Amino acid sequence: MKLRIKEIDGVPYAEVQDGKPVYEDTDGRVVAFDAPGTRDTITRLNGEAKGHRERAEKAEAAQKAFEGLDPAAARDALDKLSKIDAKKLVEAGDMDAAIQTALKPVQEQLKQALAEKEALTGDLNREVIGGNFGRSRFVTEKLTPAGADLIRTLYADRVKVEGGKPVGYDENGQKLYSKARPGELADFDEIVETFVETYPHKDHILKGDMKGGGGAQQPGSVGGGKTMKQSAFNALPPRERAAKMGEAGFQVVPD
Repeated sequence: MKLRIKEIDGVPYAEVQDGKPVYEDTDGRVVAFDAPGTRDTITRLNGEAKGHRERAEKAEAAQKAFEGLDPAAARDALDKLSKIDAKKLVEAGDMDAAIQTALKPVQEQLKQALAEKEALTGDLNREVIGGNFGRSRFVTEKLTPAGADLIRTLYADRVKVEGGKPVGYDENGQKLYSKARPGELADFDEIVETFVETYPHKDHILKGDMKGGGGAQQPGSVGGGKTMKQSAFNALPPRERAAKMGEAGFQVVPD
């Protein structure tokens, strides 16, 4: 990254945005560097690293108390001890069956509770992600309605809600981090921008003034290409929508 310089009356000055020096990275993206935020993040990460180290040392010390113990022999001894009183009631050979019969209703209830929890978690995640799409400045200002719907559909599985906030992941399953705030996770607008940048037909989903090059077509001037009404486009399966957006000259028009 290099610091952006501009001249005023022949005097070079560092470019500043919102009180932060502006840098340009290798792919030409402009980033306002938050130095105080970066310092705070480094301090926090150092504290977390110290905590992890102390917990590891504590676990290692506790593990030494079990050195020389045969895990298989210990499990066998505990199993026999747990059956001493039960042998007065049932033969040892029937013990496992009796335990399984007693636990079956509890296991069914636990399984149902877990399924309900997963369903509620899924609903919450969809609400959080959907709400962020609705409030996103990047989505509103730079994507067409069809483009916003397409990005949301194609990349839905790469956004997860963690700690009540959306977290983005790349194609390799790695979390997306902010370029403006090193060490911090990318916010929702940065997540969507990253997805758009990696989409091979991004010029078809960006609004006219956001497209690269001087020959970007505007709605209504598709140069012989095909058009489709918004309602019909929305009714297509996700993969068909993606294929349509990749067709040269294709445009989605209002109903």
